[in-house]
Parts: sequence; C-alpha cells; structure tokens
Amino acid sequence: MALFPLTTNFQEDFVLQLVAVDTDNSMDELAAAAAVHSVGRRVKARPGVLRVRRQGSDEPFPRDLKVGAAGLRPMECVEIFWEGSPSSVRGPAH
Repeated sequence: MALFPLTTNFQEDFVLQLVAVDTDNSMDELAAAAAVHSVGRRVKARPGVLRVRRQGSDEPFPRDLKVGAAGLRPMECVEIFWEGSPSSVRGPAH
C-alpha cells in the first residue's frame, strides 16, 4: 500500500488532474477518484460504467486490476471514459 500519483484525462474535460491513489486501488476506484474532480464540475454525469485506459491505448484495463499491478509509472496519464459512449471509441489517426 502506497500513494501513487497519476495524471487523469477525463472524457470531455479540458483539465488534466493529478490524482493520488493507492497502489491497492482497483481501476474502478481510480475512475471514481478521478470523477470527483470532473463530474458535476466541468463534465455532465452520464449513465454507464467508467473505465480506465493508458493514454493512447484502445483497450481499457480490467476493472478489478490493481493500480500497482498495471505497469503504470508515477505521473503517467490515464484516460477515464464512459464505456460504450460514442466519444470513447478512437477514430483513425491522421
């Protein structure tokens, strides 16, 4: 158990947030910690499940994966998005 700083890029938010989570937190807990800083402030709440992926990746982490086991580096940026929302799917890179 140790505090672990990550930068979060929340879907539809224009502000990156620094979030300190525990290495024993799951990806669901990381998503909830990031949501506190965005949802209801600059981002409208939506129905659905929040997911976490490494920035630039198409695949989300498993929801029960622990932060400490994800291979993330301190201060690395992760993306938080609502599963199934149209803007959660990446378009072709140009």
